[in-house]
Amino acid sequence: MDILSLFIIVPMLTVLALLFAMDLKRARIIAMIGSIIQLAMSINLLFAYFKERAVSEDIMLFTRDMVWFKDFNIHYSIGVDGISVALLLLTSLVVLAGVFISWKIKELPKEFFISLIVLSTGVYGFFISLDLFTMFVFFEIAVIPMFLLIGIWGSGPREYAAMKLTLMLMGASAILLVGILGIYFNSSADGGPLTFSIMEIAKVNIPLEAQKLFFPLTFIGFAVIGALFPFHTWSPDGHASAPTAVSMLHAGVLMKLGGYGVFRVAMYLLPEGALHWSWFFIVLAAFGVIYGAFAAIRQTDLKYINAYSSVSHLGLVLFALLMLNKTAWNGAILQSLSHGFMTALFFALIGMIYGRTKTRDVTKLGGLLKVIPFISATYVIAGLASLGLPGFSGFVAEMNIFVGAFEHPELPYRIATIFAISAIVVTAVYILRVVGIMLMGSVKNDSFLALEKVTWYEKTGIFLMLLPIIGIGVAPFWLSEMIMKSIEPFIQGVL
Repeated sequence: MDILSLFIIVPMLTVLALLFAMDLKRARIIAMIGSIIQLAMSINLLFAYFKERAVSEDIMLFTRDMVWFKDFNIHYSIGVDGISVALLLLTSLVVLAGVFISWKIKELPKEFFISLIVLSTGVYGFFISLDLFTMFVFFEIAVIPMFLLIGIWGSGPREYAAMKLTLMLMGASAILLVGILGIYFNSSADGGPLTFSIMEIAKVNIPLEAQKLFFPLTFIGFAVIGALFPFHTWSPDGHASAPTAVSMLHAGVLMKLGGYGVFRVAMYLLPEGALHWSWFFIVLAAFGVIYGAFAAIRQTDLKYINAYSSVSHLGLVLFALLMLNKTAWNGAILQSLSHGFMTALFFALIGMIYGRTKTRDVTKLGGLLKVIPFISATYVIAGLASLGLPGFSGFVAEMNIFVGAFEHPELPYRIATIFAISAIVVTAVYILRVVGIMLMGSVKNDSFLALEKVTWYEKTGIFLMLLPIIGIGVAPFWLSEMIMKSIEPFIQGVL
């Protein structure tokens, strides 16, 4: 069995085992064991990748190709580079943390964990796919369980949020499918067969007019799930209504499919279309960065604050990719990883606070540092990472983005960069505002004096997210070098 197919097989076996779980205890133990195995597989893949990369110059490693639908030349084609490996590790960590954070779920626990694992299966498959059609199938597998997870286990206007999310993402999928088919029907090299293979299409010079037509469709199709302004409105409502673990996977992992798809498909296969349209989408991305930050200031619900913060931070990912240079792209991937860990940690902490205080309204909270110091101190660390304090992952990612963006020689792009950089100040305002109101001062409600202490499984989930945030900030070079080497062949194809 090849090392990558296990990322599909192990979650499927976990789902199969969950089907026979008879109670909550068995369901969560099965989900935990399955998630631990997935994390172990990701760590093993990381070391195997370093070992193989030392002797191989291939763009993608551990490749496997098997015919799926011969008539349309659709293959089960998989492989990874350093970027894929890093995102697989992110996914496995967030999934395991989500299982621990959901340890005490009582409503349909078996079905909840099954939906969670199916979602992660789609994400794993998406990150390892080298065939456009197969990638699209896994993309849909990852998106569809969100409707059930929010609609059944969510809170507030959950039906509305689930339907809004599903309709907007399905609409984006329809646009994406048109873009993928456009690439497919222009993939023939010298009269050869049409193909969905990403690596084969990259060798074909797709006509300029076709690139101009299909790049915006492909870009928007992927970028909507990455909260591209103004198509981001599904995200805050979805986050606010989703249960804690689902918010963690939603923002920490699922939204990363957007930036990855833009990088791996839209930019790489349609480079001239990217050059033609970059100015337009840079404007949208820059507005998204600023809009998300200012919108976060206006919110009082902790989940909405974090959701709009995600719109701002993920706008930086798209902004950096559109700069079309190596340093900015490195920053975009680092930002995807950093944001994944930070936002998953934020939503985990928010879920813990809500579970104890029964409110997410910042104005009704106060003095929490005195009664739940561990959760409060961790929230401060996550906030400092979010606003880009040196020593944390956010600083490493954003510095690469802004330095790379300034490398662009054209003045309008540099003006857009200055515009986006200003969001850092706004981010500091809403982070410090929340910390000041919620954690400092006197306790506003006497019932808060008897809040439940942090449990072992909650601490485990927190540490799974906290360690990478600090680790990347303190020692980023090994990760940055791994990403840079993987970017090299792609940036050459674009430029």
